[in-house]
Amino acid sequence: MKKSIQNIVLLDVATLLLLAVSLPVYSFAAELPVVVMIATGGTIAMKIDPIKKAPVPAISGEDLLSTAPEIAKYARIEVINLANVPSDYMDPRMWVKLQKVVVEALARPEVAGVIVSHGTDTLEETAYFLDLTVNNEKPIVLIGAQHNASERDFDGPRNLVNAARICVSPDSKGKGAMIALNNQINAAREVTKTHTSDVETFKSGDFGFLGNVDIDRVIFYRTPLRRQYVPLTQDNLPYVEIVTMYGGADGKMIKAAVDAGAKAIVVQALGWGNMNIPMYEAVLEAISKKVMVIISTRVPNGRVLPVYGFKGGGKTLKDAGAVMADNLQPQKARILAMLVLQKSTDQAGLQKFFDR
Repeated sequence: MKKSIQNIVLLDVATLLLLAVSLPVYSFAAELPVVVMIATGGTIAMKIDPIKKAPVPAISGEDLLSTAPEIAKYARIEVINLANVPSDYMDPRMWVKLQKVVVEALARPEVAGVIVSHGTDTLEETAYFLDLTVNNEKPIVLIGAQHNASERDFDGPRNLVNAARICVSPDSKGKGAMIALNNQINAAREVTKTHTSDVETFKSGDFGFLGNVDIDRVIFYRTPLRRQYVPLTQDNLPYVEIVTMYGGADGKMIKAAVDAGAKAIVVQALGWGNMNIPMYEAVLEAISKKVMVIISTRVPNGRVLPVYGFKGGGKTLKDAGAVMADNLQPQKARILAMLVLQKSTDQAGLQKFFDR
């Protein structure tokens, strides 16, 4: 009996010593900021399927986190597995669902920021939707990968660690949603995917990067000024279609969109925002039926402007009641239109949001 008691005492001492050693480590970890990682899928969550011999959704947010142990130096990561789909499947319904999770996470005082892991194909659209609908100074950093987790040069872990470093950087506040790949930081409104496979695919055209994630620190060189907040007031957003102008376009797609019930149509026009006569006439018909028409351009850089006075020129479109999308690409003009059309349904009201 005496020996048994002695063993218990020794065990308790050993346990206490173990706790004493562990406590400083736990205390240090507890002092790190919390970053919430919301996993939605994409190439960053894919591996090569041995049967299909092609990348497919395969890993969870926790699996991705395990590939980047270095992240523990910067933050305590909480993982939320929202979805595991190619970003080609992302849609307004998913954006609304994601937005609510982001808002809830950022509302917690201990959370420094949110990471969203996502496919690159529609990454810029999701980023812009969050930038418009989340009213919080804390950073939202969206990441993806150009190489899947089965490839030896998988770029997911580096992008994940960089995102955590951005989230905990004091300089990240007030910059809204950002995309961070290849050590480069881009603003949601300006960024677009520019290459199908290169790791340096996301760029911001004439405006350049917001900053970089260097070895020693996160450096910002500028702040995005053309940001705005458009509250999300309903789960089912208005239907807005995109129609492309090209040589020989006949306007039938605009008419089809009207017939399908579109509340607005974004026309990916040419140059400063111009189109041919059949497209122009289809635009006039759409406007006569109370369908808003927004004019964007297929040119990567520059604003659409009401300059040309020929039929289908930007000035004739503006005079007819169309809205000029400024420098927003069609996919982003659509997002802004969907959000604004929750309330405003007139040309002047919609134009104000595109001019900001």
